[in-house]
Amino acid sequence: MKNISRLRYFIYLSLIILGGCTTGKNALQKGDYDASVAKAVSRLQNSPKNSEAMQVLKTAYDLALQDHLRKINEAKLSNDLFRWESVMYDYQKINQLADDINSCPACLVLVPNPSKYVKEVAESKLNAAAARYESGLSYLNTNNRLSAKKAYYEFEKTQNLQPNYKDVKNKMEDAYWAAVTRVVVQPIILNRGPYKLSADYFQQQIDQFISSYSRNKFVIFYGEDQATQQKIVPDQVLSLNFDDFVVGQTYVKERVEKLKRDSVVIGETRERKPIYGTVRATLSIFEKNISSSGLLDMSIMDWQTKKIVRQQKFPGTYVWRDSWASYKGDDRALDKHQLAMTRRKEILPPPPSALFLEFTKPIYSQLVDHISGFYNNY
Repeated sequence: MKNISRLRYFIYLSLIILGGCTTGKNALQKGDYDASVAKAVSRLQNSPKNSEAMQVLKTAYDLALQDHLRKINEAKLSNDLFRWESVMYDYQKINQLADDINSCPACLVLVPNPSKYVKEVAESKLNAAAARYESGLSYLNTNNRLSAKKAYYEFEKTQNLQPNYKDVKNKMEDAYWAAVTRVVVQPIILNRGPYKLSADYFQQQIDQFISSYSRNKFVIFYGEDQATQQKIVPDQVLSLNFDDFVVGQTYVKERVEKLKRDSVVIGETRERKPIYGTVRATLSIFEKNISSSGLLDMSIMDWQTKKIVRQQKFPGTYVWRDSWASYKGDDRALDKHQLAMTRRKEILPPPPSALFLEFTKPIYSQLVDHISGFYNNY
């Protein structure tokens, strides 16, 4: 009986807490008047005669309205350039409260004419757009790339507030092109016989990367031919050159192992009983490593000053490996793995062009990560 009484108490307490949450009473006590109104409205839509929700709604709405109007008056009196956005926001919140109440018949009995400020929202939105537009003009007139970038975002906010405000679309376009860094990427020049095709493929990978780069819309990469055709005057020139590379350095290592295995049947007696003994073999294991490596130099030059603003070197290595073995003696001294190695033959390595391509793969990964990191917040 004691446990049942305790259970009933917890259920009762839970219902009280739950009721306070769903009617908005808790939000009201915490001073979150908007949330309190929203919860009370929701409860009255489902339970029109809920007395607690009715009491909460009237009190919370009056307090919410007073709070937003106070914030509006304070914002209008402030010197904040963007005060009209705060004014607009609070008017919108008041209108949202009215919309919520108008969607609830039981709520309209308690708050028959919820205040709505449609004209005021439109006026404050126009004033907010004008402030952002003037701020954008101020940044744009500074005539430097970083200010142009700020101007672009100000015009973007203007357009979000008033899509057709004055000539904001044209100003946004002007700011964008004033903020853009144009980077011309010079092709890699490599005329060393069998490696040219592989270098061309490496260049194609780079071209594909720069043509699809989109992490920072204020950076545009151009190939050299493209820049020439479009008569692009670069802000920066990115150059890539192999300082040095070596393809096909071959190293062959032989390792000799003396093997023996005991308790191996080596014959039989006249009575055909097995004779056990020790078998021996000499295993020669050959390992061939063909190493190819190179060092790519990346430099970024400011076109106007001809000064290097960034330089980095990226190493890359690829090792092709092969192994095989031979033996002398009794093959029963070898385990399965060793025996399998003796059945393998030395294979031909990839051609030099393929080895070149392989060592450029880690270089490419480092390169694009570095370029992305450098220009992401440029």
